[in-house]
Amino acid sequence: MFEKIRDKMRDLIRSLEYVMTIHGEEEMENDKLSILDVENAILTGEIIERQRDENTAESKYLVVGKTLDDLDITVVAKLGPTGKLVIITVYREEDEYEN
Repeated sequence: MFEKIRDKMRDLIRSLEYVMTIHGEEEMENDKLSILDVENAILTGEIIERQRDENTAESKYLVVGKTLDDLDITVVAKLGPTGKLVIITVYREEDEYEN
């Protein structure tokens, strides 16, 4: 359904034209994920949902993909006004955490 956006996101990842928010970095660290995990999730994942901001009408997308260790994670990202991909946050489900 969102193939065009997904393909654009993948192109931006491959060309390293993305930025990570501070919140995204914090969540990545909390979940013991690397930037390579996030990149892999976008390169292998699919967009499962589009969300629109009520005030700005800006769209953000939830991408579910795999880490390098084959764990499912969700990346929340948007196409920024400068043409770069903005990674807003990243998370994995509680039941996949290692003890």
